[in-house]
Amino acid sequence: MEAPEKQEEAYNDRTQKLVGTVNWATATVVGVFAGMLYGASKEASASVSKDAEAMLKLGSTPDKREQYKIMRDAMEKRFIRVTRGSIVGGVRLGMFTAAFYGLQNLLAEKRGVNDVYNIVGAGSTTAATSGLILPGSLKWRLRNAVLGSVLGAAVCFPFGWLHLKLASKAFESGKSTFSEVGETKSSTGAAVERLERNLNKQK
Repeated sequence: MEAPEKQEEAYNDRTQKLVGTVNWATATVVGVFAGMLYGASKEASASVSKDAEAMLKLGSTPDKREQYKIMRDAMEKRFIRVTRGSIVGGVRLGMFTAAFYGLQNLLAEKRGVNDVYNIVGAGSTTAATSGLILPGSLKWRLRNAVLGSVLGAAVCFPFGWLHLKLASKAFESGKSTFSEVGETKSSTGAAVERLERNLNKQK
């Protein structure tokens, strides 16, 4: 009986150490969809000026066929711009999210604990890598990598600390609720066993 209890304690300790880790696949999917929405809305707002130009051209054209052609071309171009912005935004933010949470989970597994340093390291590395792949000269890329590393660490530290605090409180609350339910079940089982013993004695 001692071995299963020790295994359960070890599992609980490991779970408590890794509390606050995020599922990589779920975070990546959320990042892709968020990037798609952002990219589409950005391109849609940027297309307002182009739509205004099309409307001006439409008003100065008396021919119905020419008006229809102008409207169709404007709608097709708007659709292509919004679709392209959605795809590009989804790919960019999805790659960033996948790299960030993948590196964070890797550091948590290697170190055996999930703390704010994992989040800071993941954010700093991901931001530095994003700065390196931006277009420009080598000097410009190195400058962006250094700035991204510092900015990523500065942003991730307070948000990571807050995230871990909230996750730890939620874990402790769930653990206490589970233990209370277990105690209630054990007391109910003991009462049922006593009742069965009394019934057997009466027989």
